[in-house]
Amino acid sequence: MTLRDTRSLEHRLGDAARARLPLPLAEFALFVLKQGWACLFGGLMLAAIIGSKLIWQPDWPLHRYDALFLFALATQAAFLWLKLETWEEARVILLFHLTGTAMEWFKVAAGSWDYPEPALLKLMGVPLFSGFMYAAVGSYIARVIRIFDMRFTPYPPFALTLILALAIYANFFAHHYLPDIRFGLFAATLILFARTRVWFRITDRHHWMPMPLAAFLAALALWIAENVGTLTGTWLYSGQVPGQLVSLGKLGSWYLLLYVSFATVTVVSRGALGGPAPGPQIRPA
Repeated sequence: MTLRDTRSLEHRLGDAARARLPLPLAEFALFVLKQGWACLFGGLMLAAIIGSKLIWQPDWPLHRYDALFLFALATQAAFLWLKLETWEEARVILLFHLTGTAMEWFKVAAGSWDYPEPALLKLMGVPLFSGFMYAAVGSYIARVIRIFDMRFTPYPPFALTLILALAIYANFFAHHYLPDIRFGLFAATLILFARTRVWFRITDRHHWMPMPLAAFLAALALWIAENVGTLTGTWLYSGQVPGQLVSLGKLGSWYLLLYVSFATVTVVSRGALGGPAPGPQIRPA
């Protein structure tokens, strides 16, 4: 399916929903569908994690982690072949692989979490499929910006957003040896992005929400997805009992990491940053 086919399908779905539902319900239904389409890569990875946990046998010749890596690799190739992602978005995903894998090596070595199952494709205790979990976040951000025709305005000075992202990323490593400055980083995200509105289009109407709120809602979704990983035993945090929910403290970690993720996307593509608010038909989300 090409990008043009996708947009044509969106228009047909929009026309059908508006014809059968009141406008608020129609827009909500399309919002959910578009969100699902944007997080398709991550959704497929979660489905593979759940499905493989249900069927995998320990005596099978292929380890589950290795199968997940091969599935993720094939999915990424299919996305590019079917033009569900652009090559520009693929470059973003490569950056996520590099930064995410580096964090995984450090955190596993530090004992923050562990991958308990065996694998051939495992380096320094980290199975290679794990990099695709970070790539799924990058894929979602890049695709959701395009699918919802997003604009972030007014946008703070670009250099300051990169400095904030680097400080957040560094703190994920440094807090093992130095005081944790996450509360200061939380405050910095609010100060820097307090005025930034995320404008998005569901059908023909534009809506907006404050960027910190959008980051929190996305972090909540990632926290729920992370519970899928731990409840299936795919990875476990230090001291976490199998079947126990991930602590709410990790919600704050995902909130901060989303700013790193967003900055990574904007390094490659800055077309949605700044500029005037879109269109005459606008209202808060």
